[in-house]
Amino acid sequence: MSAREALALVCDDFTELPAAEGPSAGDGPIGWPGYDRTRAAAAARSGESESVVCGTGTVGGTRTVLVSFEFGFLGGSIGEGTGARIAAAHAHARAHRLPVTVLLATGGSRMHEGMRALVQLQRLAGESARTRAAGLPQLAVLRDPTTGGGWATLGAGSDVVLALPGAQVGFAGSRVRPPDADPAAYTAASQLAHGHVDAVVPAEELRGVLGRWLSLLTRPAEGRVPPPYALGGTAPAASGREAVARARRPERPRADRYLAEVFTERAELSGDRAGGTDPGTRCGFGRLPDGRTAAYAAQCGTATRPAGFRTAARLVRLADRLGIPVLTLIDTPGAANDAAAERAGAGPAIAELFGAVAEARVPVTALLVGEGGSGGALALAAPGDTWATPDSYFSVIAPELAAAILKRPPEEADETADRLRLRPEDLVALGVVRGVVGARPPAGPGG
Repeated sequence: MSAREALALVCDDFTELPAAEGPSAGDGPIGWPGYDRTRAAAAARSGESESVVCGTGTVGGTRTVLVSFEFGFLGGSIGEGTGARIAAAHAHARAHRLPVTVLLATGGSRMHEGMRALVQLQRLAGESARTRAAGLPQLAVLRDPTTGGGWATLGAGSDVVLALPGAQVGFAGSRVRPPDADPAAYTAASQLAHGHVDAVVPAEELRGVLGRWLSLLTRPAEGRVPPPYALGGTAPAASGREAVARARRPERPRADRYLAEVFTERAELSGDRAGGTDPGTRCGFGRLPDGRTAAYAAQCGTATRPAGFRTAARLVRLADRLGIPVLTLIDTPGAANDAAAERAGAGPAIAELFGAVAEARVPVTALLVGEGGSGGALALAAPGDTWATPDSYFSVIAPELAAAILKRPPEEADETADRLRLRPEDLVALGVVRGVVGARPPAGPGG
């Protein structure tokens, strides 16, 4: 797939930006013998004068700056000319308040330009940082192959990373890996499984998926997200032990039902960008009924893994930078406490999420929809704007574990639950939550 074929795959009305300064004349910055002839031959084969084509286009109704790599031009390698064009594209994006979408297909830095090529990675990282500081989203689509510095800057450094099926993705290209390296590790599927890619998208679906992401990330809702109505029982629990039992019922509404109630459509982030994913934590952006966007981080009732906390922190930081309000749904018996969780950094991951929520400038609203076990639940709570459903509880720790800590026999767990004052009404009285949400009022005449 050429650069222009990739552009045609996602948009119809591409307008190319004027080409920025090219590479040094002759045989380039380090005098590579025959480089000028090599470059001319690459241009003749590919029809392009550099390894990127830059411009603007509309994808799914959203205008964006597009940077598309031409692998037919010296393997999509990054040289001085590449850096100049991408820098100009980012400057245009900032001047016109447009998101940046990169369609990658690159083998890395251009050998013919030596260190002058390699330092373009710093240039690209700097441009990306300035665009990030301007509050503009950056998206990447990984084509085959995406390796080397292109992956380690424009690809992995993007806010949302999509990949085409079968794409080779990795920092090490095929010619520089250890001879015994597992080739499966250098694929889009592997990068998705290990938390470095958000989705692998078939080519025929890419336009729609990319358009949805661009729309969601550029239309923030105004003000806070109100807590959803309760979808389960609304009668107050008579005791702490009853509150715990109700929150643990298998049929109790979970995060998916609440998310479906709040949003008309959603797009999800995947992974913590540190090697992990947690299927029990859902994070992403959704469209509210008024067409605006809110972000969400939702626990799904399982013990939250370190990757889940880091993914939620990633979500909160991104939403904060883009000015998008956040809704969190709390539902976990607590943070995962097995040996694997400790080795994966449970403590630092929880600390990271606490910090992201505390530092957020956008409104964060939290709703306790089930179990609220200890710090693993509190990390998603919004200081001053946390609510509870009637079939939930929040506790310093699960009653059974509290009894163990207090050196009480297991049969005293129910009594401990009563003493912990963990019912939603108790939490309101203690000042831990703002209120208990009720059921949606019945629709009036005509509504």
